[in-house]
Amino acid sequence: MPEYKNIVILTGAGISAESGLATFRSSNGLWNNHPVEDVATVEAFQRNPAYVHDFYNELKKELVKAQPNPAHLAITKLQKEYPAKISVVTQNVDTLHEKAQNSNIYHIHGQINQAVCQNCGHIIETFGDVDTQTVCPNCQVMGMMKPNIVFFGENLLYMDKVDSLLRTCDLFLSIGTSGVVFPAAAFVQIAKINGAHTIEFNLEPTSNNYYFDQHIFGKAGTTLPAFIDELIKNNK
Repeated sequence: MPEYKNIVILTGAGISAESGLATFRSSNGLWNNHPVEDVATVEAFQRNPAYVHDFYNELKKELVKAQPNPAHLAITKLQKEYPAKISVVTQNVDTLHEKAQNSNIYHIHGQINQAVCQNCGHIIETFGDVDTQTVCPNCQVMGMMKPNIVFFGENLLYMDKVDSLLRTCDLFLSIGTSGVVFPAAAFVQIAKINGAHTIEFNLEPTSNNYYFDQHIFGKAGTTLPAFIDELIKNNK
């Protein structure tokens, strides 16, 4: 097994599912049992901000209880014990990577524990409620805080940085992501074209699996720790 210098780990809903968090967007198009167009679009927030705030405040309570599983903890071990630059790009809005003490985390879909001021761009972090009465601590304007969640139709976060990471990595790991939501579904292609070894960790093959050099099927909480232990052992 070669020695890697730059590792990018992409995580999706599958890694959080093993911590008891359901996949938010189900096959029937619901977003945590709510129609997507009611809670996860710019138009929905403009139409009824109080309703959208209530939804995310309740979701926040659910996510705060969740604890990292062995897959999250394996990433921490890798970052501590393997001599490479290791970045985590996640599609998940939960904070399980943070709870596991992962570092270099890029939440491309936003974070449940953040709100962004639409007036001045200031971001606050809180696990408490945010609503239409919340005052921005930076500009002092009330009612302009929006959940720092990327709604459908909005641009993903950190994309310039992520693109740079993908073009310079030599190992790309995809964990628990369906491979159907773009642009994240194209990340493996970018990494592979630029010379990275690409590995998929999933319960079953994904639609873009031909871009992966290796497939490891099974629960990430079992397969990822075993893979990472082997990676660390071979480096010593």
